[in-house]
Amino acid sequence: MNDVQRQYHQAALAWRAEMDAARGAERAGSFEAEKKGIAALITREAAAAWTACGAFEWVALGYLAASSALIAVFAENLAHPVMLFGVQALVAAMILVFCLVQARVAERAERRGDTFSAKFWHFWRHWYPHLFFLLCFEELGKFVHLVTPGWQDAKLIAADYWITGVHPTVWLEQFATPARNDFMQFAYLTYFTYLVVLGGVLYYRRDWRGYWSVMTYSAAGYAIGYGIAIFFPIESPWFSMAGSWNGPLQGGLFTTVINFVEHFGRVRGAAFPSEHVAGSVAALWGAWRHRRWLFWAMLPLVTCMCLSTVWGRYHYVVDVFAGMVTGTLGYVIGRWVMKTPGAVATEAQ
Repeated sequence: MNDVQRQYHQAALAWRAEMDAARGAERAGSFEAEKKGIAALITREAAAAWTACGAFEWVALGYLAASSALIAVFAENLAHPVMLFGVQALVAAMILVFCLVQARVAERAERRGDTFSAKFWHFWRHWYPHLFFLLCFEELGKFVHLVTPGWQDAKLIAADYWITGVHPTVWLEQFATPARNDFMQFAYLTYFTYLVVLGGVLYYRRDWRGYWSVMTYSAAGYAIGYGIAIFFPIESPWFSMAGSWNGPLQGGLFTTVINFVEHFGRVRGAAFPSEHVAGSVAALWGAWRHRRWLFWAMLPLVTCMCLSTVWGRYHYVVDVFAGMVTGTLGYVIGRWVMKTPGAVATEAQ
């Protein structure tokens, strides 16, 4: 190869290198632009999802954020912290996506007229909170020793005895008959109807502010109760005082139903405060504020339900009092949150 050819070859190689470098820089620039575009898209969608949220979601996502922070701090006390953290993140993402999708469907329905899809998403947008409450309660079984390693029942057993002079769950056994037991188990089961019935009345009447108010009262009350249960684990008389009474409570249909429910859904722990009482009292306050006639219908049932939690050996008396306080706090905090602009998302109305 002569000098001219060599120079030509070197120039060609240099040109090719420059072209390769230019194409590489172009691809890198395109990749960076694509990344920025994706990041911008995610940011816009996240902002739109948050805008579609209302007061209930603020409380729900706040609880998930707080419990996730506790998982991160006390991860060594959990068997599967990464899995639990992932579940929390997944639930939070599902709530945001759910609100965003419903908002988009509602916007499209406004332009094209009411559709089946809009009605479908509107319904589930309003009723998914019940599933969220159930999920969080069942999840508490994993969190009961997240912060405090041992059960604290001895303190509440002593408190009950100091207040009443007896051990209430044991003392009440003398009054037990199959008929009374079945009535108490019926009263205990009515807990599952309070928020559904109240929410159903408000939903039917299209009182959206009232509807989301009672959901937010309940969410705030439950969130406070769940937080206390994480720091102060109580397993309930059913476990801590097992063997103190003469035998299981005998009854009829409702006793059979509650035994079935407790067998498959019982959470060991999370007894203080009583979430049954907290949720019932929050719903009762909601009825007082938004449907006064329903308050008077619910009051005797809620009263019997509170007694049934002790009769059925599910809770201490102190749990019941704490549940009343927690439910009332949920109502007070929920009312305050509902005064915030955007508490009832337009798309959810």
